[in-house]
Amino acid sequence: MRILNEPVLIVKDLRTYFDIAEGTVKAVNGVSFELNMNEALGVVGETGSGKSVTMKSVMGMIRKPGYIPEGSQILFKTNEFSKDGSKEYINLAKLSTKAFTRIRGKHIGMVFQDPMASLNPMYTVADQMIETIVYHQNVSLEEARERAIELLTKVGLPNAKERIDDYPFQFSGGQRQRIIIAISLSCNPEVLIADEPTTALDVTIQAQILELMKDLQRDFETAMVYITHDLSVVAEIADKVMVMYGGTQMEMADVYTIFDNPMHPYTHALLSCIPRHDLKKDELEPIKGQPPIMLNPPPLCPFLPRCPRATERCKKEWPELQEVEKGHLLRCFNPVLNKKGKKVNDGVEMGKLEDDK
Repeated sequence: MRILNEPVLIVKDLRTYFDIAEGTVKAVNGVSFELNMNEALGVVGETGSGKSVTMKSVMGMIRKPGYIPEGSQILFKTNEFSKDGSKEYINLAKLSTKAFTRIRGKHIGMVFQDPMASLNPMYTVADQMIETIVYHQNVSLEEARERAIELLTKVGLPNAKERIDDYPFQFSGGQRQRIIIAISLSCNPEVLIADEPTTALDVTIQAQILELMKDLQRDFETAMVYITHDLSVVAEIADKVMVMYGGTQMEMADVYTIFDNPMHPYTHALLSCIPRHDLKKDELEPIKGQPPIMLNPPPLCPFLPRCPRATERCKKEWPELQEVEKGHLLRCFNPVLNKKGKKVNDGVEMGKLEDDK
């Protein structure tokens, strides 16, 4: 039985850089969060904000010229790594590529955006599922096949026993995504990372896959990270939300706080870009300007050129990530106050109330 209220994953000051001929691309620049068992974290932001690179770093999927510099910590807890059977954290950022092959798939699973690209078209579904199960678990081929059929049935694939020997091209997009989810859960991982798994699917199938993932998270007691640019998806599936921009963590809080009382100007801008039934607006408000180029960026807030609340201080200093309320992290010198007008951290300048703008 997994302990649901303890962190299974603790990320501290994660940085991921890529050295290229023109300089250093700082794709991820100081991300910190904790993830408990059976908890869903939604990671949101525009394309290029560093969402996928952050989670690929957690998965040990960064290859040269990319690297994680000293000081970054990706602490993962499982009882498999301790000799006496007690649980302890290991720093995944220090593991070799070979050592990580025992983590990836068995302890941390991943569902990618394009299911067709994730499945080998030359092998049957049975071949690919059984290989994963046998590699990570001490079971026979027959037991692995039974486990695969059981999982395919659980994710809602019709006639799983008969269709397990079919090839990926014989399935629809939604069915292939269900197969990928089944493979990711085949070893009952502690953490499941889903990188925009519904983007390539039509709206009806998207809703089915989201409902399926919520049910599976509850049944398997798995912690889940859901990467998306769609805030409506976050509202549906996440317990807490991390907002990223320019490789940087801008704000993090529970899902209700992010939607009801967001404090970072970028979070406000994201919410203004989507239609909401609880707000009356004549038109949506796009974010003016373009996302930053992360090649040798200055040590300043990456949202500075597009921020309507920027001050002179923003042009000189880098704002630290602070806890402005319990469980509410913010990186901003001039945030928007929450609706209650509550004062935030003494080190943060006061912004105006939403209703006063």
